Amino acid sequence: MKVYTGNFEVEYKDDKSPLTLADKNANELINEHLVATGIPVISEESKELAYSERKHWHTCWIVDPLDGTKEFVKRNGEFTVNIALVEQGKPKLGVIYVPVEKILYYGLVDEGKSFKAVVDPLNPNLEDIINTASEIGPSNTAKGKIRVVGSRSHMNEETLEFVEGLKEQFNSIEIVSKGSSLKFCLVAEGNADIYPRFAPTYEWDTAAGQAICEAVGLQVLSVSSNKPLLYNKENLLNPGFILRKK
Repeated sequence: MKVYTGNFEVEYKDDKSPLTLADKNANELINEHLVATGIPVISEESKELAYSERKHWHTCWIVDPLDGTKEFVKRNGEFTVNIALVEQGKPKLGVIYVPVEKILYYGLVDEGKSFKAVVDPLNPNLEDIINTASEIGPSNTAKGKIRVVGSRSHMNEETLEFVEGLKEQFNSIEIVSKGSSLKFCLVAEGNADIYPRFAPTYEWDTAAGQAICEAVGLQVLSVSSNKPLLYNKENLLNPGFILRKK
């Protein structure tokens, strides 16, 4: 937040995505804490380890220290911190923090519950967060109406075609736009019904959001296989997917 509210420079990585000092600082701090768990970490801003080493991991953390850097640069507040715990390729715990709003989402897949809490950044007491958190869940879709999540920065032609196809099933289609992993949170807490994503994403973009959504009975399915997205793959790039109710 100190970087966000000040003057900062923007670098660009090989894939043309932006990078700021906030990405680097957050990555360093998060990794300091996660290394202490003894569980290996996959992070967007850390050097990618070879699959020959990663394939032996039973459990790992998957981290995006600043998801939505484009939104960060625009200063629209729609950026997050994503942390997920993955076991045998499946997300088990997901945490998404929204620094500008001081809101924390977290989901426990095996317990079948996800929560939303307001965090005091000056005193982020874990016990207080858990005690004051509210349980969240998806809404019942209104008959004849569907709310579709669209990206602030990635509404491509394939997504527009998918939305057009929904007109055969629904009389009313509302597009709800958000940046970063907040798109998962919109559906998980009942403020949207479906999130189609055909533009490229990486595992750190989706793992935490998938955990939060699966914990409330939603599914994040690969367009190509119609099966849930898996993690710690040889290629960390995700296929296109659709987040929806079962």
